[in-house]
Amino acid sequence: MKPLEVLEAATEKVRPLVEVQPRRIGGATYQIPTEVEHDKGIALAIRWIVTASRKKKGAPMVQKLAGEFADAVNKTGGAYKKREDMHRMAEANKAFSHLKW
Repeated sequence: MKPLEVLEAATEKVRPLVEVQPRRIGGATYQIPTEVEHDKGIALAIRWIVTASRKKKGAPMVQKLAGEFADAVNKTGGAYKKREDMHRMAEANKAFSHLKW
């Protein structure tokens, strides 16, 4: 694969489709799932890939970043786990989606 194809594939696999936003209603704070715009999702995916790469230890940043891109394409790694956690949290709180405005 060409480098640009790897970047596009990795960001597309890590890009979140939904996120949760806290909303305070009547003294309680609810996590309300909302859809993520495409550009914001790409920005989040790149941020998560770089953050997951920085957390790895023992190798130069180039190797850690390359490893995280490979993990993202294979649907493993820290950035993909972050996406899955975000989707799981949105799924758990979908009962509050009617509170969105």
